[in-house]
Amino acid sequence: MSVLNENYTLANGTLIPRLGLGTWLMDDATATAAVKSAVACGYRMIDTAQAYGNEAGVGEGIRTCGVARDQLFVATKVAGELKDYQSVAASIDESLSKLGLDYVDQMILHSPQPWVEVNQSDDRHEEGNLAAWRALEDAQAAGKVRVIGVSNFLAGDIDNILAGGTVKPQVNQVLTHISNTPFELLDYCAEKGILVEAYSPIAHGEVLGNPLIAEVAGRYGVTPAQLCIRYCLELGMLPLPKATSAEHIADDARVDFQISTEDMQTLRGAERIKDYGESSFWPVFGGKL
Repeated sequence: MSVLNENYTLANGTLIPRLGLGTWLMDDATATAAVKSAVACGYRMIDTAQAYGNEAGVGEGIRTCGVARDQLFVATKVAGELKDYQSVAASIDESLSKLGLDYVDQMILHSPQPWVEVNQSDDRHEEGNLAAWRALEDAQAAGKVRVIGVSNFLAGDIDNILAGGTVKPQVNQVLTHISNTPFELLDYCAEKGILVEAYSPIAHGEVLGNPLIAEVAGRYGVTPAQLCIRYCLELGMLPLPKATSAEHIADDARVDFQISTEDMQTLRGAERIKDYGESSFWPVFGGKL
């Protein structure tokens, strides 16, 4: 069975695909084409964000892909800068308008901190995140959102939501790839019944030249990118690789193999990547805006 036909079951019983398409750094036209290509080859989850600036393009792809809306899982994110109830509530309606959809399947808080503070401030915005969370809870109750969750949240950030909210986050979307895997956070989320979604599972392409990854991939007759995506699946995560060409989108889904226990142990211990190349300035890769 192809991974594209498989689902995880979230703690609240909702089914979510095991693999999705990421759309970071795509403009509207590129996003529309990528969504249509992905759906055509079997993808059923598409991930975007208010901060990506391409919700309109993603929505166009969703509406024109030829697959019924209720067969697709559409995810977006509340901008990290929004830390009050009214702004978040208004942004949810704006996202629906841009997407041209009546509801989204998943809406998550993009960051516990505004991006300009990431890697620079110790302020975790606990009160603001709770206000934002209440707006998500109300949107879910109103039928605008099916699944609510968080992104880039550490254990303490999630504890704040669990203590002050009424609905438990179902997912936490975090940077995860071979050589940069937050194992303690994965264990924490598993304990809390929170599915971890892995964005940039191939490190924005920067791990593809890694000799260790290439060596292990060769043993399975797969590409380094496919090995990276399978690694996340083996750890029980939902990878969200970004690709724009129909060929790469299809290749990223050809991950129906298993990595041996020994090779997983080797990959788990891979030396951490220190340079993300041209992407290094992004806060998620350690930079500062």
